[in-house]
Amino acid sequence: MDIDAPPVVVVGAGPVGLAAAAHLHERDLPFTVVEAGDGPAAAVRAWGHVRLFSPWRHNVDAAARRLLAGAGWVEPDQEALPTGAQLVADYLQPLADLPALKPHIRYRARVVAVTRRGVDRLRTAGRESAPFLVRLAGGRELLARAVIDASGTWHTPNVLGASGIPAHGETATARFVETALPDVLGADRGRFAGRRTLVVGAGHSAANTLLALADLAVQAPGTAVLWAIRSASPARTYGGEAADALPARGAIGSRLRAHVESGRIELVTGFGVHTLTPHGDQVAVSDGTRTITVHRVVSATGFRPDHGLTGELRLDLDPILGSTRALAPLIDPNLHSCGTVPPHGVDELAHPEPGFYAVGVKSYGRAPTFLMATGYLQARSVVAALAGDWSAARDVRLDLPETGVCDSDRIEAGASAGRGLLPLLPAVDLSTSDSRAGGGCAC
Repeated sequence: MDIDAPPVVVVGAGPVGLAAAAHLHERDLPFTVVEAGDGPAAAVRAWGHVRLFSPWRHNVDAAARRLLAGAGWVEPDQEALPTGAQLVADYLQPLADLPALKPHIRYRARVVAVTRRGVDRLRTAGRESAPFLVRLAGGRELLARAVIDASGTWHTPNVLGASGIPAHGETATARFVETALPDVLGADRGRFAGRRTLVVGAGHSAANTLLALADLAVQAPGTAVLWAIRSASPARTYGGEAADALPARGAIGSRLRAHVESGRIELVTGFGVHTLTPHGDQVAVSDGTRTITVHRVVSATGFRPDHGLTGELRLDLDPILGSTRALAPLIDPNLHSCGTVPPHGVDELAHPEPGFYAVGVKSYGRAPTFLMATGYLQARSVVAALAGDWSAARDVRLDLPETGVCDSDRIEAGASAGRGLLPLLPAVDLSTSDSRAGGGCAC
C-alpha cells in the first residue's frame, strides 16, 4: 500500500460510520471520519429519549466489539433494550474515544460536496486515478482514496404534503409543526400538555409518538390526540403484534390498537395533507374535503437522502427509491419488511464511480426497511473490498428477526415512496411504564 496515498474518508460518526472506522482500523487502512456534530452520533442524541425495540445483541458491530473488548469494555446485557442516549453513552461514545479511532475523527466538520479533484462528472480521462475531494463547510478540503458516506437522512425529513411536495401553507405554518420524535413526556411536554395534537404518518415514529401522547392525555386533562393516515386501514401500523419476533416491536401495534379502539386516539383514515392554514393559536389541516384544527402537528412522514452533496459523481441511483439500482429490488418496501431484506454488501452498493459507497440508512434512499445490523454488514463488506479481500467482502450473511412489518407505512397503490419511518429503529420499551419514545426500523 502506498503510505503517501490519501486516507479513506468516512462521512458521519453515527453507529454505521463508527463501525466502518473500526473495520478500517482492523484492516490497517488509513482513515478520517468527518462529523458535522460536536460529538459522535449527533442524530442518535437528538432522539436520546427513545427506547429501541432491538436488544443490545443487535446493536453492536463485531469489529467495534473487538476493539472495545480489548480496552476492557464491559458489554451491556445483550437482551436489554437501550434508549438512544444509552446507545451513545454505553457504546458509541466509548468507541469514538478509543485511541484507535479518536485521533482520526474530526467533529464540527460538515461536508458540503464530494467530487473528484480536478474532474467534473462529464470528464472520463484520468477519472479513476484522481483522488476524491471532500469539501467542508468553511472551505477546507480533504483528499480521499475512497469515500464511505454514512451521513444518514436525519436532517432531510419528508414534507407533510401528500404529493411529496410541501402542502399549501406548510412553510408559513412551520411554527405549528414538529419534526419526528418530539420528547412528549420530557423536554417538549409543555408544547403538548392540555392541547390538541395531530400526528401525520403511519410508521413506528408516528406510532410511538401517539403512544406517548396517549400517556400524556391521562396525566394532563385537555390533551387530545388525533392520528391521520393516507391508507384506509391502520393494519400495517399495528404490524405483527404478538407474532412479532421482536416482542417490543410487536407490542407497539397492540398498544396502539387498544388506544384507537378505546377512543383515546382519534383515527382519521384516507387523509392526505393538502393545505395548512393558521387560525390564531391553532392550525387547520385539510385534505381538500375534511379539516382538522389543532394546536400542534407532528410530521412523522419519513426521511429522504440528500444526493446534492455528490452531484458531480457518477452515481447509478434507482429512479424510485434513490438507492443504488442494484440494491433497490432487495429493499423495495412493496415487497419487503426490514426482516425480509436479504443480506447484501459491496456489490449491491457499488456505483459507476469506483471508490464511493453510501452505507447505512442513506444507502436505502427512501426505502424505510433499514436495520442497523444491516448497516454494520454493509460497512464490513465495503471495507473488506477496499482492502482487496473480495472473499470476505462477498461473504454476506446476517440473521435478522423476521415477523411483523418493519415499516408500517409501506407504499400504497398509487402513493409515493418512503414516508413514515425513522431510520435507526427507535421504539418504546413496553416492559416499563415509560413510553417516551419514537419509532423506526433499524435494529
